[in-house]
Amino acid sequence: MVKHIILWQLKDDIADKESVKKGIKENLESLVGKVPGLLKVNVVIDGLESSNADVMLDCELDSEESLKGYQKHPAHVAVADTYVRPYTAVRVCTVSYTHLTLPTI
Repeated sequence: MVKHIILWQLKDDIADKESVKKGIKENLESLVGKVPGLLKVNVVIDGLESSNADVMLDCELDSEESLKGYQKHPAHVAVADTYVRPYTAVRVCTVSYTHLTLPTI
């Protein structure tokens, strides 16, 4: 499995940041079931005051190939172009493999 995490800072001139954050969250989370291999999406929009990012995307995909497909999937591109890119100033991304831990019996 692949873990894909992005942190965004919103542009300073956005009047209604809460509405923008809700739009990002709702639309990114709606991609599960639409994009092959996208297993889980969690968008955090209510971080602690000590956070220096406004929004965090935390998603899991079944493979690196699925990540490549996700990045260019029309549903993802539409969400990114409509709800994310117009409102974000800074983007930081990390991708890693996750390993399953089996319970000890």
